[in-house]
Amino acid sequence: MCLDIVDLRSFYADRLGRIACRLIAERLHKRWPSLAGESLLGIGYATPYLAELAEGAERVLAFMPAAQGVVNWPADGANAAALVADDSLPLPDSCVDRVLVIHSLEVSSHASEQLREIWRVLAPGGRVILVVPNRRGIWARVETTPFGVGRPYGRGQLTALLREAQFSPLGWCEALAVPPIRQRPLVRSGHAWERVGSLLWPGFAGVIIVEATKLLYQGVPARQPARSKLEPAMRPALIPPAASACGKG
Repeated sequence: MCLDIVDLRSFYADRLGRIACRLIAERLHKRWPSLAGESLLGIGYATPYLAELAEGAERVLAFMPAAQGVVNWPADGANAAALVADDSLPLPDSCVDRVLVIHSLEVSSHASEQLREIWRVLAPGGRVILVVPNRRGIWARVETTPFGVGRPYGRGQLTALLREAQFSPLGWCEALAVPPIRQRPLVRSGHAWERVGSLLWPGFAGVIIVEATKLLYQGVPARQPARSKLEPAMRPALIPPAASACGKG
């Protein structure tokens, strides 16, 4: 199931969405307090988080998956948003410094290819932050929010995906320990629930946030194993006799 741009905009315009955005943005800002002079790419529906992170950044782009839909961003100034295929980004190699992925990986039908494409466009030593629903959290079980759509992940699954795409995890944290309820008497700002939940049930928070860095490996030429003089030459067992005779000529 894919996320729809209309539902995403409605969620973040709602009170619960604003609380979720504020709590996640605080975690992101702790990981990336300043991106001065760097380029930033948001993939998925990252625009609610880009404005604060992008302060002082050299260049900011927002790429939204084709199945989701796209809206102009920012509201004022030149548009920096584009509709893309998440496994084929319209960027040259090694051209961005930071990538934020949110509302994307969990609904992608080819998560490994998406991460490899992110690896391609990241500069050497570049960093990516993934924000994905926690498969142990309550939010992943509530389909009335975007965090209840798609495939939730655990830390082990994310680690395997990152290593396969040649990323090394740098740090982990969780967010949205607050329950996904909209009643004002129960959840005011969300901060009280977040503090209590972070202490008592951090593993059941709504989202997992992981920062990883791009790895570069030096290729090692493959060597042919030395064959013993006594070892007979290998030839296909099912080679036709006629083909063998032609080969002698």
